Amino acid sequence: MDPQSALFYVFSAILLVAAFRVITVSNPVHAALFLVLSFFQASGIWMLLEAEFLSITLVLVYVGAVMVLFLFVVMMLDVDLESLRRGFWKNFPLAATLGSVVALELAAVLMGGFRLSAPVQGAVTPNAASVSNTLALGESIYIDYLYPLELAAVILLVAIIAAIALTLRDRKDSKHQSPAEQVKVQARDRVRLVKMDAVKEPAPLTQPTGESSS
Repeated sequence: MDPQSALFYVFSAILLVAAFRVITVSNPVHAALFLVLSFFQASGIWMLLEAEFLSITLVLVYVGAVMVLFLFVVMMLDVDLESLRRGFWKNFPLAATLGSVVALELAAVLMGGFRLSAPVQGAVTPNAASVSNTLALGESIYIDYLYPLELAAVILLVAIIAAIALTLRDRKDSKHQSPAEQVKVQARDRVRLVKMDAVKEPAPLTQPTGESSS
């Protein structure tokens, strides 16, 4: 076995174990860390397949930005694990059925990629000496899959607008400040001047009870 094949099996085994732990571990922080490990192994597999651009993009974008932000949010939210575990076994049959259906659909789609097919005449191959895989990927995305890319961009834009709209709704338990009210504030609205005497008259001395005056 050559070193490249050995590395492929090592990366694949660690990737499968880490992906399984993502959905089975009970702690959300540990699940996010296993997902980071999965991304690193997938990046190594892409590097073996000579897809350097995708490999570096996966590390820089997902591991370096998305997962760090996700970990920060999970650790700041202080998720109640007991509430998440309630009703797990009650909903497990439905979740297992849906997961099996999705797995079968993905397998039916991906199995076609394992069949050997003749290369299309005139197609740009990433392994060509004069064409890098970055250029081939760019031409494939922005020429062959331009409309699906634009559709995905519109869907992501709608998701961003929906997330902003959900955070801007009025809630009784939320506390926020109005910048407009802060800008319009004036000194007479916040400061009250009170005139007081500089000297206060001393209180008269009182005779203690039980003592008679001579």
